[in-house]
Amino acid sequence: MTSPPITSRLLDIGWCTLVPFAVVAVYLGLGTFAVLLVGEPIAATSVLGMLVVALVGWVRIQRPRWLAHAPAPRPESEIPRFGWSVLGCTVLAFLAGQSLALWIHVTAGSASFDASNQTRHAAGALATLLLTLVTAPAGEEALFRGLIYPLLRKRVHILASTMVTAVVFGLLHGNAVQFASTLPLAVLLALVYERTRVLWPCVVLHLGFNLAAALVPAQMLGALANPVSAVLMCLAFAGCAVGLYRQVAAGTEPGAVPAARGESVIR
Repeated sequence: MTSPPITSRLLDIGWCTLVPFAVVAVYLGLGTFAVLLVGEPIAATSVLGMLVVALVGWVRIQRPRWLAHAPAPRPESEIPRFGWSVLGCTVLAFLAGQSLALWIHVTAGSASFDASNQTRHAAGALATLLLTLVTAPAGEEALFRGLIYPLLRKRVHILASTMVTAVVFGLLHGNAVQFASTLPLAVLLALVYERTRVLWPCVVLHLGFNLAAALVPAQMLGALANPVSAVLMCLAFAGCAVGLYRQVAAGTEPGAVPAARGESVIR
């Protein structure tokens, strides 16, 4: 017996609210404990990231059905063609996010973003590089694409799962500048995960995004820090994301049941 449409929609909305709230609440609680234990915020965040990787990795390996969802993942032979589209969309995601973030920072500023930068500088180059290039990509992908997204997909469609995960991912960064810069990336990574069902491509793309953000001087992107460029770049990324979404959603088999083992592990 199926639920009435209104009841089903309410259950979907409740699921999309409860899952991210519960996971993020536990994550922030562990983060608070890590800061109290370690004492230094950047080091504590790195420890937390590795803990998340270990916990989510254990669940995905030992209890894959908890996070499995239909339809079954595509054959790996189809993924290389998809990869070229992803690379182009990654460049647009970076430019769209950076142009929008720079425009917001230039126009309105962000005390939270500036404080975050100061904390990173105070921690030293080594700790910051470890966080930016190792623990943040691995830990955040395990948390969002490895846990929250598949839990949402057990109940709701690709589009809803993608948007909810992306918004929560941006909000967790704690300021408008990083929210704007990471939102396109989060949309892209959700689509990549949906197509591949493994985390390592998401971690690699996340790492590349962080590396580009660290290495590309803000002066080189300064010309994009205006509303016209920000809107154009966001529209270009949106067009690319729609194309990727169609590739991901096309030909799916709603009745397919994922295999019990192997498709949901971290590879």
